[in-house]
Amino acid sequence: MNGYDAHVPQDFGHPIMTIPHSVEIVGALLFAIAILHTFSTRVFDRLARTHPRHAGVWRLLAEVEVVFGFWAMILILFMAVFVGRNGTEENIAVTYLEKVRFTEPLFVFAIMVVAASKPILRFATGIVGMVARFIPFAHPVSTYFTLLGVAPLLGSFITEPAAMTLTALMLRELFYSKGLSKKLKYVTIGTLFVNVSIGGTLTNFAAPPVLMVAKSWDWNTWYMLSHIGWKSALTVMVNAGIATLIFRKELARIPVALQGRVKTDALPVPIVVAHALILFLIVTFSHHPPVFLGLFLLFMGIASAYPHYQERLILREGLLVAYFLSGLVVLGGMQEWWLKPALHAMDATTVYFGATALTAVTDNAALTFLGTLVPDLTEEFKYSLVAGAVTGGGLTVIA
Repeated sequence: MNGYDAHVPQDFGHPIMTIPHSVEIVGALLFAIAILHTFSTRVFDRLARTHPRHAGVWRLLAEVEVVFGFWAMILILFMAVFVGRNGTEENIAVTYLEKVRFTEPLFVFAIMVVAASKPILRFATGIVGMVARFIPFAHPVSTYFTLLGVAPLLGSFITEPAAMTLTALMLRELFYSKGLSKKLKYVTIGTLFVNVSIGGTLTNFAAPPVLMVAKSWDWNTWYMLSHIGWKSALTVMVNAGIATLIFRKELARIPVALQGRVKTDALPVPIVVAHALILFLIVTFSHHPPVFLGLFLLFMGIASAYPHYQERLILREGLLVAYFLSGLVVLGGMQEWWLKPALHAMDATTVYFGATALTAVTDNAALTFLGTLVPDLTEEFKYSLVAGAVTGGGLTVIA
């Protein structure tokens, strides 16, 4: 079997090792099956209801977050059974997993749990309330616009997972729990996906697809803000404004007592400061698992010592998302053999639309990194690749 040297990013987590090309083909097929499975979870949910004897298995396969992890396990089993040692001292499946870095899944787990803690949510809710007061609309309308137009931009500073978690939980508490129409629900979540994806491009250190190219292409924060960031911020506001304008009548009828909630449910300042500091430090050391996991354990200690200042921590949800990303990382390591040539064959215009489409079904951080492997790219090509990668971030749940 032919070997293939997978030169891949350490930050993203793909291993640098020789993988038989037949294994890469199997990995690509399993990746395609996982994508189809993601769009077919309702089938398994229906099987759980019609076949109660094995309902547990069907419900497991109906979980979107389980899909990629499940098929990644199939890939590892295939490598272990059919490839074996492949001339090396260790089983190639074990070697592959040991060389995969799961920094991003671990970070997302930690940041989700901390960002969704009661002190951080109350602090963020207070900020949203203050901003909303300066918008000359009815309070529910201005709050909705702030959540979709301002909160996603926090992804450029506290990372996209943290911004997504905070915004989604506040939308759930303030709007989704009030019985929105189905149209408004879908427009809201679609706008949120897109705005968070493009809202992380104001800086060069927060959004994964930007991080993957910033050092190689010498893109600093000023470059991001002046070339892409201001356009993204404007687009986020326009998207939020359109959604708010279309549903302003329905939004105006929703009872949103945001300010009153903050006043009646005040938390001690030291508790809020401690949580905010831990969140900031986790973001700062997002590429150093021993550091941010240590900080996360410190957070868990504080949460256990002061349970009356907490609500239920989203440990289950965070673990599921981390499992999803881990499966994506494992399967993603097998996709370079077809992704890289596909990018190399495109011009700047084509790469924008190609990256937009590909990022709907692949991780955009992996996509942009592959661009750094192609030599002598023009600035126009680089810009188009990153812009397309973040533009497609809201097309699917995978993205």
